[in-house]
Amino acid sequence: MANMSESSKVFAISRLAYFAVPLVLLASVVLMGISVPWFAWTLVFPVVLAWWIHRLRTIVDGQGITAVGTFSTTRIPWPDVDGLRFSRWKAVRVVLTDGSSVSLPSVSFNDLPLLAEVSGGRVPDPFAAERATRLAAR
Repeated sequence: MANMSESSKVFAISRLAYFAVPLVLLASVVLMGISVPWFAWTLVFPVVLAWWIHRLRTIVDGQGITAVGTFSTTRIPWPDVDGLRFSRWKAVRVVLTDGSSVSLPSVSFNDLPLLAEVSGGRVPDPFAAERATRLAAR
């Protein structure tokens, strides 16, 4: 990653996900116990899983959004962003001004306040009004 400023934020899969890697390794070793020639190739799964956990992320800064997916990286400048789409069982997607959309790995609805802060208000914070009301009531 080239020049990461203080005003950037990386949204990544929780490091707790790495606990799955030894479990997948154990499953591969068990399969190899059945037949090494047939199941030795399964040792690639823990390596691929660790690489995938490390790779998937979204970087948001004052210039735009960078979505780092499994096989591609997409840089989206703020002027090209039209909004965000939250589907029930799918990843958060950024909708572009041309109508297309790009998946934002590791970003959830709960990340919106931080996303709004780092974006400089370009992404609205749906919780801001509720937070202001709660603080005013004190």
